[in-house]
Amino acid sequence: MDIKVDLNSDVGESFGVYKMGLDEEIMKYISSANIACGFHAGGPSWMRATVDLAEQNQVGIGAHPSYPDIEGFGRRDMSVSPDEVRNDLTYQIGALQAFTKSKKLQHVKPHGAMYNRAVHDKDLATSICQTILDIDPDMILIVPSGSKWAKIAKQIGVRIAKETFADRSVNPDGSLVSRSIPGSVIHNIDDVVYRSIEMITEQKVRSIGGEEIDIQTDSLCVHGDTPGAAKMVKAIREELDSEGINVTPLSLIV
Repeated sequence: MDIKVDLNSDVGESFGVYKMGLDEEIMKYISSANIACGFHAGGPSWMRATVDLAEQNQVGIGAHPSYPDIEGFGRRDMSVSPDEVRNDLTYQIGALQAFTKSKKLQHVKPHGAMYNRAVHDKDLATSICQTILDIDPDMILIVPSGSKWAKIAKQIGVRIAKETFADRSVNPDGSLVSRSIPGSVIHNIDDVVYRSIEMITEQKVRSIGGEEIDIQTDSLCVHGDTPGAAKMVKAIREELDSEGINVTPLSLIV
């Protein structure tokens, strides 16, 4: 079996004196890190600490920018202009770049409501894509597998990675099930591991309604704030290694 996949997680999502997640443990098993940039979590001290941790573990570093929504953890939808999107993203990506040794990022993955809205909002999707091209056309944009956003990015010329989620249920169209719906987050580790391997090797997944749908995975995400995330990502990584699947940073895949 000659399969490569990136394993990513959202990290650096602590804030001030409050610590969220087990970044030190998670970083041992992933190949790419989506680091919060201060608009939904994080902040200068946490950004530096998380970048240092990723560099120590030779993990690909990416920005995890958000709407300006610390109180809502970036999960509340907002109506913003293309100029606001461009400026907010430029600010966050630029700040994270400055903390890296190379002054470059491997990728960008918008967070929360921004990520979810860009799936169906052409103007938002286009603004995100154009901002990445303006900053660094070598950066990879992580987008939901099979989404209209992925098609827009490819048309514009953005380098993309198709993402699926180990611990999140999907709708029949492949989009994420809203967190407000029971069963949207999958907590059973055995179930998470099984569906992860199926998505990577079979390019199939069952929706929350039971339908089998086609899906492609360049990068598999495990949310760092899911309860038991450290155990979950360890179990996934061990099974990927057992199956002979090569866990590789995005820059070496797409």
